[in-house]
Amino acid sequence: MNYVLAVLSAYLLGSFCASIPLSKRLCGSDVRDHGSGNAGATNVARVFGLKAGMVTLLCDMAKTLVSMTVGYALCGTLGMAISGLACIIGHCFPIYFGFRGGKGVSVGAALGLACGWRVLLLILAVFFAVALLSRKVSLGSVCAAVSLPIAAAVFSCEAPLLVMCGVSALLVVFMHRSNLKRLINGTEPDFSPKK
Repeated sequence: MNYVLAVLSAYLLGSFCASIPLSKRLCGSDVRDHGSGNAGATNVARVFGLKAGMVTLLCDMAKTLVSMTVGYALCGTLGMAISGLACIIGHCFPIYFGFRGGKGVSVGAALGLACGWRVLLLILAVFFAVALLSRKVSLGSVCAAVSLPIAAAVFSCEAPLLVMCGVSALLVVFMHRSNLKRLINGTEPDFSPKK
């Protein structure tokens, strides 16, 4: 029962994509109606500016850490790992918003933080290096996601967390499939936040 509670609470919390009600209330428009059509921090920054993007990022990371903390309290490290997975699934496919959410990048960053500050620093280094050199946030995000389970392995994270990182990385790559097609075709736009 504790595992069921951990999964359900994490999925429901993960399904709360702060960018959607915030964009509707403060900016008068659903962020999913603009840009890439998703509710992630990158699209929020592109459509409504960097401050809005940062608020979205922090909210997404906070809900992930809360979910994993509850999971750990209920079921230990395994509960922490399955809660992390449930949260990122909820973020990408939120029950409250027609299963149209974000692409899991900000949640993935929080998963990295939960695995340890060194894991987070490594995936952030990969993200910024690739994004700045290519000017493609999507490419930086995919590379950071792929580096997440590698970093977790390098720093000897426990097996449930390794599995969590690996599955999460696959999900983030899957959510970026349209970006990857545009990258291959040379049509992926550079990142340019709204002033």
